[in-house]
Amino acid sequence: MKKAFTMVELIFVIIVLGILAAVAVPRFGSTGTKAHIATARSDVASIRSSILSERQSQLIRGVNSFIPKLSDNDELLFTGDGNGRTLLTYGIVAGTSEGKWEKVEDKKYKFHLDNKAIEFDYNSTNGHFECDRDDSTTGELCKKIVD
Repeated sequence: MKKAFTMVELIFVIIVLGILAAVAVPRFGSTGTKAHIATARSDVASIRSSILSERQSQLIRGVNSFIPKLSDNDELLFTGDGNGRTLLTYGIVAGTSEGKWEKVEDKKYKFHLDNKAIEFDYNSTNGHFECDRDDSTTGELCKKIVD
């Protein structure tokens, strides 16, 4: 008696593996985007917290203003204004690839996600660091990051 698989058994196993792969691959594909969203949420929370912490430190010293700009460095972002007013101790490395921050201007930054660039603006009058939730292209991604 031979001990081997029949052709029907082999085809059945191949079909089951194909179904599992078809279900698993899309789930793993969205994992990268979810990880980038989680990173962005964490970064935004750290930036906002640092803005408030720096403001409180300055109030103790008698300075009644928010930091004028978030970074004076284009490669290491959110480190402060270079005049003794600091934010993140180690900063965030800039880049234009998926899941990276890019400095556009002194108060404008972009976060790259899903082949789009979500623009964040810093308002030095009130200390807000926000993206446009109503933007027709990136509004939904903005909401996923800041809400």
